[in-house]
Amino acid sequence: MRDGYVARWRGREYQASPDGSDVRIYQPEPADGFEEVRPGRYVRVLPVDEVDDLAYIRTTCTWQGQPFIVLAEHDGWLRVEYTGGRWPVAQAMGLEVFDFGVYQGWAPASEVADLREHRI
Repeated sequence: MRDGYVARWRGREYQASPDGSDVRIYQPEPADGFEEVRPGRYVRVLPVDEVDDLAYIRTTCTWQGQPFIVLAEHDGWLRVEYTGGRWPVAQAMGLEVFDFGVYQGWAPASEVADLREHRI
């Protein structure tokens, strides 16, 4: 599941992180111009005007008829964040209060419907 920035550079899409007038692009293997930041993670900093496209990818779904953002996946479960904005619904679903007005939980992937990726 993807939830974060991506950048297209030289015909390839990378995980990305905008940083002012620069964009950091990441890949899991070494390559020319990429520096290792930790094992299995390499970064290259580019001026934003050298990047062909920069977008935010968000994965959404419905669970038990309610709208969610998918944050992560692990062992057949999805970490989801409720986007319906109704506290009584979040409470009835047993979601955790992550922050004021933010409710998250783990949903069995087999119970999730309408799984979609959106470019923002």
